[in-house]
Amino acid sequence: MKSTYTLVLALAGTLCVSTSAWAQMPTDAIYMPKKTVCIAGMYGQSSWTSYWEGTRKRENFNIGTHTTQSLSVMPAIGITNRLNLILNLPYVWTSTSAGNLMGQRGIQDLSAWLKANLYQYNGFSVHALVGGSLPVSRYVPDFLPMSIGLQSRTATGRLLLNYTHPTTGLYVTTHGSYTWRSNINVDRDSHFTNGRLWNSSEMQIPNMYDAAARVGVLRKKWQTEVFVERMAGLSGDDIRRNDMPYPTNNMQATQVGWYGKLQPKNIGVNARVAYVTDGRNVGQSTSFMVGVLYQFAVN
Repeated sequence: MKSTYTLVLALAGTLCVSTSAWAQMPTDAIYMPKKTVCIAGMYGQSSWTSYWEGTRKRENFNIGTHTTQSLSVMPAIGITNRLNLILNLPYVWTSTSAGNLMGQRGIQDLSAWLKANLYQYNGFSVHALVGGSLPVSRYVPDFLPMSIGLQSRTATGRLLLNYTHPTTGLYVTTHGSYTWRSNINVDRDSHFTNGRLWNSSEMQIPNMYDAAARVGVLRKKWQTEVFVERMAGLSGDDIRRNDMPYPTNNMQATQVGWYGKLQPKNIGVNARVAYVTDGRNVGQSTSFMVGVLYQFAVN
C-alpha cells in the first residue's frame, strides 16, 4: 500500500543554503557550487488508517493505523556549478497499532541523481536529471504493507522547468519523470497477477511516472513553498478484495503539501508536510519530515 520509498524520500527532500550558495534536490532548480557539499540528516514519518483497495476506499481494523518511519543521510555535491550529484541512503521501519503483522526494518535502497542545468535565460531555466537506485540489504519485498521497499532496481529520467523572479525570489517549478523498475524474485512458487496465475517466483514491477508543480519564495536565508505531486504506475493490477497488496499492484497517489527552510549560515533546519488527497492501492497518508543541514567547502 505504498510506493517505492526511493521516490517517497526524494519527494520529501531538503535544501541547504549558506551566505553564498544553495544546496539542492532532484525536484528543484538550485545548484551547489563546484567543490561544495551539503549533508542533510532527515527524519520522516507517514501514517494512514484508510486506504484504497483498487478504487474502493476502506479501513482494516486488523491493522489499525499503519506507520512508516525513516532516517536518512543525503549529501548533495557540486561537481561543477551546473552539474550536481545527489545521494540518499535511508533506514526504514514499519509498524501498526493493531493486529499481529510484524513490522519490518532495515537499510533500504541507495539512490543517486545527476542534475544538469542545460539552459538559462532571464530567470527561466531547463534542467535534465538522471537517477537510479539499488537495494543494499536483503529485506523482504512481498510482505506489504509491512515491507520497507520493493527490492527493485530503478532508473529514472526527468525534465524540470523553472522560472525564478530575480528581485522577489518568487518561483514556479514543474517537472515530469519516467521510472523503469526491474522485476523481483519473491519467496513463493506462484502468484496471481492481472487475473492470471503465474507459476513463477518472478514478479513484474510496474514502471511509473511522476509529475509535480511548486510555487514558492526563495530568499538568501529562508524558503517556503506549496506543491502538488502525482505518481502512478503505467501497468499493474489492483488489490484483490480483502487481500494483502502485491508488489505488482498499480499504485497511484496525488498529494499536496508545504515545505519550509531556515538557514542563516552553513547550518540550518527544514520541514515538510504532505497529505494524500486521492489514490489507488495506497494508504491515504499524512506525512512529515524534519531535517538538519550542514554545508561546507571541499578543497
